[in-house]
Amino acid sequence: MSSMYTTFAEQYDTAVQDNIYNAHLERPSLQAIIGDVSECDVIDLGCGSGVYADYLIKGGASKLTCIDYSPEMVEIVKRKFGERISAYAQDASIGLIKEESESADLIISPLMIHYLEDLSVLFNDVARVLKNGGSFAFSTHHPFADFECSLSGNYFERELITEMWDTVGEPLEVRFYRRSLTELIEAITKSGLVVTQVSEGKVSEVVKDMSPERYDYLSKNPNFIFIKCQKLA
Repeated sequence: MSSMYTTFAEQYDTAVQDNIYNAHLERPSLQAIIGDVSECDVIDLGCGSGVYADYLIKGGASKLTCIDYSPEMVEIVKRKFGERISAYAQDASIGLIKEESESADLIISPLMIHYLEDLSVLFNDVARVLKNGGSFAFSTHHPFADFECSLSGNYFERELITEMWDTVGEPLEVRFYRRSLTELIEAITKSGLVVTQVSEGKVSEVVKDMSPERYDYLSKNPNFIFIKCQKLA
């Protein structure tokens, strides 16, 4: 786990409120495929500092459970939302072991699964926890974009990538897994879930004023991929 999500949790919370990649590319793109959340029992998996929790509460979710690997992030979420949510820290690589079967209408996971080496345990448990007809909506690094980071030159080989990101205003080391689109889709289908929507996102127009160069690049190149799946009855 990068220190960006632990030691620098407060700085991260401030940064993602209005930055290019989180606030003006990832969030509007994932929210566009999430759909109506009113009266839904929702799990926010990889909740971070609670930007989606705020969106889900305002959208009328009847129950919201926030889960993150970082205890520091969970404390921020608890401080912000108090009794309106339940929240706990847990490594998602072991699944959703505290959640009851067929208990959630919607599970979201924004920019989290690329930190997991093996997706099968989590995706199988997502299928278990969803009610029949329930949905799983997530975002992750676009496989084509990540292939630029490959050291092996083999697109189909899963690789642990180490990069320096300056999200919080200073460079911090981040490690994540690069994987093929085939591996990503197989994790979904082998869990029994069915893909219902795929988006490659759209950068917000406001980025034109923040950074014309970034806006031009993100308008023409894939960066994240957004997938919605459903558990069929």
